[in-house]
Amino acid sequence: MAKKFGKIQRNFKGIRMKIILVTGGAGFIGSNFIRHILSKYKDYKIINYDLLTYAGSLENLDDVKDNPNYTFVKGDVRDFEAVDKQMQKVDYIVHFAAESHVDRSIYGSEEFVRTNVLGTQVLLAAAKKNNVKRFVHISTDEVYGSLGKDDAPFTEETPLAPNNPYSASKAASDLMVRAYYKTFGFPAIITRCSNNYGPYQFPEKLIPLMITNALSGKLLPVYADGQNVRDWIYVQDHCSAIDIVLHQGIIGEIYNIGGGNEWKNINIVNKICEILDYSKPLSGGLKSYKELITFVKDRPGHDLRYAMDSSKINKELGWVPKVNFEEGILRTVKWYGENIKEA
Repeated sequence: MAKKFGKIQRNFKGIRMKIILVTGGAGFIGSNFIRHILSKYKDYKIINYDLLTYAGSLENLDDVKDNPNYTFVKGDVRDFEAVDKQMQKVDYIVHFAAESHVDRSIYGSEEFVRTNVLGTQVLLAAAKKNNVKRFVHISTDEVYGSLGKDDAPFTEETPLAPNNPYSASKAASDLMVRAYYKTFGFPAIITRCSNNYGPYQFPEKLIPLMITNALSGKLLPVYADGQNVRDWIYVQDHCSAIDIVLHQGIIGEIYNIGGGNEWKNINIVNKICEILDYSKPLSGGLKSYKELITFVKDRPGHDLRYAMDSSKINKELGWVPKVNFEEGILRTVKWYGENIKEA
């Protein structure tokens, strides 16, 4: 039976610091996770392994670039030799690196398969070769497919039923991780999280796109009638959950991580407009940012609703989200307002 670990891994005097390899650490969630670990722990070194594609930027980590416990390595998760070289002294891996935008996957799925499936397999093979102690694979609620309006939230036992190329590639990577655990006893854990929002997110996803478009006076495109529902979690809450899973999670288990904040897309957009109407009133002809909202043709295979049951991680590991949506969206709008040139 797999055992929890954490307290026994303290950096006692004379024992080298533990090393975490974070893939995709220059992206949205990865950069927030690196910042979380470096601020909380003094006995870890972080290797940020990232290819720096369009959604990743080292500017996301400007505030920690001179931290002696932080190192950046530019590299591709699909390159076994490069990955193997970085893993030779690594204790733990937290694997964020992925192509993640549904719209892009619809119009070109090849890169999603190469990065999300092959890249994960390469990491697993290299980690197994180097006897990595723990591998936390970051997945998504989208692998479960779509819920009806009145369906119960996804649990860890919900069958996988992805409906677009992105979520299919993530489901495939989850199954590869599971296979390594089942076949080799590989020390892997899978987390599946609901929609993240917060600082440093590339502005192609709903919340940062609406904020940055509004601040630039551009139209706010909303698919169909905006009735699609998502469960939202503030990114720092997600990072704290990953931290707990890394240190206390049971090898071979899956943990759902949800924010418990279900919102219709149109209500999210209206909320952002209301915040901006108050904090940065429009000048000129428009009276409200809501006048910029425009409904556009729905995307193919658009899932109606996601909702996550996080009772397992709550009961077994004691994690609960701390930032409610009202507070989190205010923080997020404020951050983009102050960093729109960097966003």
